[in-house]
Amino acid sequence: MKSLSLRDKAAQLVMIPFSGHAISTRTREYRKFVHLIRDVHVGGLILVNVAQGRLVQRPEPHELASFVNRLQRMSRMPLMVSGDFERGASMRVNGTTVFPHAMAFAAAGDPAFTRYEGEVTAKESRAIGFQWVFYPDADVNNNPDNPIINIRSFGENPQVVARHVEAFIEGAESDRRAPVLTTAKHFPGHGDTAVDTHLGLATITGDRKRLDEVELVPFRAAIAKGVDSVMTAHISVPALDTGEAPATLSAEILTKLLRAELHFQGLIVTDALDMGAIVKGFGPADASVKALEAGADVLLMPPDPEVAVNAIVAAVRHGRISQKRLDQSVARVLAAKIKVGLDRNRLVDLEAIDDVVNSPEANDRAQEVADRAVTLLRNDGQIPLREPAKSCFLVLAESHYSNEGLAFAQEIHKRSPDALALTLDPSLPDAALDVAATRAGFCDSTVVAAFVSVAAARGTTALAAGLEKLLDTLIASGKPVTLIALGNPYLLRNFPKVAAYMTTYSTVAPSEIAAVKALYGEMPIRGRLPVTIPELAKYGDGIQLPATAASTTPPK
Repeated sequence: MKSLSLRDKAAQLVMIPFSGHAISTRTREYRKFVHLIRDVHVGGLILVNVAQGRLVQRPEPHELASFVNRLQRMSRMPLMVSGDFERGASMRVNGTTVFPHAMAFAAAGDPAFTRYEGEVTAKESRAIGFQWVFYPDADVNNNPDNPIINIRSFGENPQVVARHVEAFIEGAESDRRAPVLTTAKHFPGHGDTAVDTHLGLATITGDRKRLDEVELVPFRAAIAKGVDSVMTAHISVPALDTGEAPATLSAEILTKLLRAELHFQGLIVTDALDMGAIVKGFGPADASVKALEAGADVLLMPPDPEVAVNAIVAAVRHGRISQKRLDQSVARVLAAKIKVGLDRNRLVDLEAIDDVVNSPEANDRAQEVADRAVTLLRNDGQIPLREPAKSCFLVLAESHYSNEGLAFAQEIHKRSPDALALTLDPSLPDAALDVAATRAGFCDSTVVAAFVSVAAARGTTALAAGLEKLLDTLIASGKPVTLIALGNPYLLRNFPKVAAYMTTYSTVAPSEIAAVKALYGEMPIRGRLPVTIPELAKYGDGIQLPATAASTTPPK
């Protein structure tokens, strides 16, 4: 710390986004990026799958690690590199182990799976140059209308969420030779909200007793387990006297509750400061200073990083923030960098990556979690399929450009080569969807695999209007419809008249494969619902079925 100027100290608290793809050195984007690292001396990076305002492909491990090494070499201080690795590194990086979403782990019912995910996530993260994992999600998702947490949560039972949070932390910290920082998020709990904070400010309306009995339970468990950091939520909490201020900018929540009452001594990191809940009410300079005043240590993705640094410097010089307060946060950041060994080695061995990431053993275990999670909530004799050859299969994907449904269709055709399997998406005109409904009408029954995930700034977890109309048409035909929710388990509320309903809690390929295995009776169905679907299914529900057919999975 003695070697750092006031500006350097302020910059150590700022983390900027990057896509992980190599950037041409001749572009303005690259020059700006280099300036923030080499001249401004920002403290770290967060991987996002966005570049210049548009979605980009996830980077490959070697490309990503090579680029991270380049950035580390140009930085005076070692950079802390982070990612929202909520289903392992695969959430942001191709070629890594593909785990399902958190809710699938709760449905599978064994925290040992979550502990294993923590182990693999830590190993793969360190292998590609990452030291800070923004996970586990400690939110208790007890609001069926939550448009942004949903399957990212382990469910609605605070004690179950706490056990899985603890398990992930244990796994991630099991290898002391290559530790990562773990993060409980989004404090003080984002589960009982109905607003996507990427779009606007959300509010938790419960009283303090309710917060203690529900929202805070997993965070207390995480702190007791030694979680390294806590990420704030951009939500107002009237019960904690925040008024209209989001928790991220509230000293009542960050300093009084989290530090003084819950005795958390680790890093407090803001959720992204470029989200609507912040930028609609506060400028980039004011938000950064207010977050630091409230008790945050790390400012994640301020819209203009250099403005944020300048604002902190000005606040210290004018006495708004004391030098002591700034030094406390800088000390926590530097101590965290020492904990993960950045003082000894900031580079990764590119040749060793393939020995760590995407191992067959880890992928087999991830598939096992997806299999165990499949939950059957309604079954009018449709599952397992009695006559697959007379069934139609419709995949309702979220985007024309996604790979959703690819594994599902491939698995169907392995078993029923002549089956009608159509992939539809919201970009199709009504006429094309009407043709699909007509073709499905020639089948005795229809299986609909509906992909509904959570995504930033979407604001909903419902099917697109055209796809919803198609599904209503199929149900109204009188022929049996089996609905598989690949993602949002609450989808049954929109289609309560389906003959059969099954949910996987995730949109990843292993969950697609698991759904097909369940359809064909090749595996037992053992999942239990970790949430309540109002008026339709209770917490813990799940029709248990034995396997009735031989698996088509080739022997190892």
